Amino acid sequence: MNEERYILFDQYLQGELTVDEKDTFEKQLAENPELAEELETFKEMHLQLENKFGKESERQAFEQNLTRISDKYFKKKKTKVVSIQPWYYATAAASIIIIFGLFFFRYDQNPSFKDYNNPESAYFTERGVAEETLKKAEDDFNGKRYAKAIPLFETILKENHSPEIQYFYGISLVEESHYKKAEAVLNELISGNSIFKEKAKWYLALSKLKQRDYKACKEVLLTISEDFENYEDVEQLLEELN
Repeated sequence: MNEERYILFDQYLQGELTVDEKDTFEKQLAENPELAEELETFKEMHLQLENKFGKESERQAFEQNLTRISDKYFKKKKTKVVSIQPWYYATAAASIIIIFGLFFFRYDQNPSFKDYNNPESAYFTERGVAEETLKKAEDDFNGKRYAKAIPLFETILKENHSPEIQYFYGISLVEESHYKKAEAVLNELISGNSIFKEKAKWYLALSKLKQRDYKACKEVLLTISEDFENYEDVEQLLEELN
């Protein structure tokens, strides 16, 4: 990943792009899974930096080091002059560090959402209610096109509020980082008595893990029944969190 792409990611996440630029970039994300994955990696890297350097003084010192590195690097390259804020230089420098394998700090050793995120495929048993939409939602979910699956699930749930649809809708929301909506859906399943109750707890824990709220993640994991089909994953994640 080059420094220009890092800057674009930052501009997108900080709301600095124009409406046209934002629409063009989001179209690229939808059409390019590799680009979308790089954006997720970038978001996680920034969250790690925020967690690592919680104090303002530590962040400033870190950014100063990175800025010095970026100054050296950019002097050697003939690049288009772009007017960017100082913190963009730190971001670009971070990309240089990653490219050359120079790590100036110890990364967070906590478990990663990606290590445990293995959603099962959707094979909906209920048919007859908006069947065409349901099949499209199933295909989009199984194809990891969660952003497309979400509005389809929302349409289906207006007519068929089944736990099965809720569950896969909740997973899609977690995948797209719509945490508040996702956790409302998952908590509703947890409060019920369907076969998706324990599965919903697991994905609620993963939602907390993705947000790096490790304490809340652990609290949810401790509520999961040992009868849960993937309880070995629960135990492993708890061990890594301890």
